[in-house]
Order: sequence, then structure tokens, then C-alpha cells
Amino acid sequence: QVQLVESGGGLVQAGGSLRLSCAASGRTFSNYAMGWFRQAPGKEREFVAAISWSGGNAVYRDSVKGRFAISRNNATNTMYLQMNSLKPEDTAVYFCAAVISDMLFLLPELYHYWGQGTQVTVSS
Repeated sequence: QVQLVESGGGLVQAGGSLRLSCAASGRTFSNYAMGWFRQAPGKEREFVAAISWSGGNAVYRDSVKGRFAISRNNATNTMYLQMNSLKPEDTAVYFCAAVISDMLFLLPELYHYWGQGTQVTVSS
């Protein structure tokens, strides 16, 4: 089992920045590829970014490329999502997720473990 806890969400004006953290506990963190997803009210959960277990590979949804950066620190069992140039359409609950694989998955149903989410609200 892996337990995931997100933090760092909040209210920010458009153009601002936030850094989300995902703290993992349980099994060896470096055995998992990790991802960030988000879900806005009335919408399905959507992929944001994913990172391989080594941190050497990452993939992003098109709308966040160049604005968001995913990273991880296997020594501290923590994953991050640096979000810059935030837009109102980035408003959502953000979830971190883990999968026992080194492949990068974009579909939420392929992930094994989930955090409880953290709210990000971007005002215009």
C-alpha cells in the first residue's frame, strides 16, 4: 500500500504561481511512476502530468506545457507540481496518483493509488 497526501493548493490570481506537493508513505516510492490529475466541478477527472520512477521522463497535457513542471525527490518520497502563469481554467481539485510501473500513463483508471486532493482556485 502507498498513502498519498497532497498539499499546496489555494486561491491565486490569474498569472500567479503555486507549487503542489504530494507526500508518499508506505512502499518504496521509487518503484512507482507518478501522476497529477485534476477535476473541475461537473467535469471528468483529467490528466495533467506524469513522471517516471527515476524522474528522467515526464509528459504533460497540451494546455499546461510550458507553464507547469512536474518533479520528484525519491530521497524524501515527495512529488511536486510547479504551476506558473495560472489561468482561471486551471481551477480544479488536483490529485496525485501512483502506479507500480515505469511507464507513463495518462488514463486515471490505470493508477493504483490516489490522494484526497487539494483545491486550486484561480481568480480572473
